[in-house]
Amino acid sequence: MNKSTDPTKLSKLHELDSLLPREIRGQSHTLPRIISAVRRGELGLTKPARPRGSFLLLGPTGVGKTETVVVTTTKVFSAAQLFRFDMSEFQNQEALGLLLGARLGEVGYLGGVRERAAEGSLLFDEAEKAHPRVLDILLQLLDAARITIATGQTLDFSGFYIWLTSNIGSAELMSLQHSNDATLERHVLTRAQQSLRPEIFARVNEKLVFHRLSYEHQLEIAEKFLMREIEFLAARGHALKLDATVLPFLVRKGFHPKLGARPMRDAVEKLVGDAVTECLLEARPASGVLAHDGMRDCLVVI
Repeated sequence: MNKSTDPTKLSKLHELDSLLPREIRGQSHTLPRIISAVRRGELGLTKPARPRGSFLLLGPTGVGKTETVVVTTTKVFSAAQLFRFDMSEFQNQEALGLLLGARLGEVGYLGGVRERAAEGSLLFDEAEKAHPRVLDILLQLLDAARITIATGQTLDFSGFYIWLTSNIGSAELMSLQHSNDATLERHVLTRAQQSLRPEIFARVNEKLVFHRLSYEHQLEIAEKFLMREIEFLAARGHALKLDATVLPFLVRKGFHPKLGARPMRDAVEKLVGDAVTECLLEARPASGVLAHDGMRDCLVVI
């Protein structure tokens, strides 16, 4: 069946409109462009011998760049079809062998990807840190979606989306508190164009700047993870209602100035889990109102 008439595929593409804004908070300016590019890729509207789509996601740590790739790929394909490379581990020329195979007959990481999947996403985190020879490979993927590995095989990656993330310009993004969003985006894109190789920057379809998270968006993210934890506990017989003190406490504990919202999920699971654990250890029901205990600076069930 042609992709354009596959009902399952069409349903997934329609659902991106509601899924991405629900999972990625504070970045509503980027999501329509990502959805549009993915839909074109999935409906066969991209040029032959090119990736289905390519993206450069810029902005501070912990604002949703990697999570956007995870959510999008999992929805369109599956979690197993996201292949992630941390470019800080590919800073010397020897790293080229890891990707392509170091000796005749070796397939390397990219050969391994094609053995496992014909389509999906390749995510290159902190792309600017890669060695120039590694960036040559990235350029080949962006340009022709084909690379030759140590076995002599030429691999076709035209079924994949290429995602690059970078923190280029993020320090300025966090410090320019009084600039408007358009000015900030222009500044970060200029810095990225100066730092990345011009031919790589030019070949990326969508260049998107993720904004720092406002306090309101931090609360939304805390609430998202908290609701999931509440549902998890409810399925185990622990019914919890929320006091108004909980979300501000979770933001204080789960949001980091440098890491953004990245620690939030673990903070929510730990802090709520500790409150429930305390009840169970005291042989009393772990159901009731979840609230912040100011004296002990923790969550309790009352």
